[in-house]
Amino acid sequence: MKTAARSLNSSGLTERIGQAARDLAMRCGNFAFDVISELGDIAIFASQILLWIVTARPKKGTLLPNFYAVGVLSLPVVALTGTFIGMVLANQSYTQFKNIGLESRLGAVINYSLVRELGPVLAATMLAGRVGSAMAAVLGTMRVTEQIDALISMGANPIHYLVVPRFLACVMLIPALTIMADFMGILGGYFYSVVLLGIDHSQYIRNSRDFVSGFDFFAGIFKSVFFGAIIAVVSCYRGFHCQAGAEGVGRAATAAFVLSFVLILILDLLLNILLDFVYLAIWPGGTTLF
Repeated sequence: MKTAARSLNSSGLTERIGQAARDLAMRCGNFAFDVISELGDIAIFASQILLWIVTARPKKGTLLPNFYAVGVLSLPVVALTGTFIGMVLANQSYTQFKNIGLESRLGAVINYSLVRELGPVLAATMLAGRVGSAMAAVLGTMRVTEQIDALISMGANPIHYLVVPRFLACVMLIPALTIMADFMGILGGYFYSVVLLGIDHSQYIRNSRDFVSGFDFFAGIFKSVFFGAIIAVVSCYRGFHCQAGAEGVGRAATAAFVLSFVLILILDLLLNILLDFVYLAIWPGGTTLF
């Protein structure tokens, strides 16, 4: 009797484990299917944007307000954030470099990190948080209140009228925001290092010039264009596919920022690998900073 009961319990446990494994596999499969499906929808949405950019030129009345909102209104927060990022880099790096007697190399580390990595990522993050979320919220509100449907009924294409100007504003103006973040970060790092920490001015400038090349500056600007495109496409897509109600608009704005930020980091890694490959192909004897 005891053997039969033990065998029955063992078979029941095995069945429960098998059922749990099947449920887990089904949930993973559904999640993967949803991710692939959404990425496909975003790709189709992006192709429609590119098609309208090529076939019909947007009007100045729709472009200029978006250029102002994306570029001009984003400058203060990008400049302020860039300044403090440069100062934080100087503060965090000084002790470690001083311990090994390389504090004069601080300018090279700060400026290289800013122009190659932190400048474009910082500008893209600020743009996704300030502009991307607003785009998703505005378009989501228009979807919920059926304004997009009204545009379609009047014969206007909502992608051409609403999305293309926002896409062009993000793509064309994020390089300027990146340059501003680089410039203010370099100034902040210089001020903290030379004025507050007392590092020699000439050594700071010489090391910055020797270790930071024009290719590094170009790489940061090049990456920022793709970041701007990602922000515009994801934010507008989330707004266009917003769920009903105020809660749906809030979720669309939040999802736009989160997904944009994740894709920015993934794309940043891939573009860094590509740019390093291009650099070594053009200059086979090239060396990195360290």
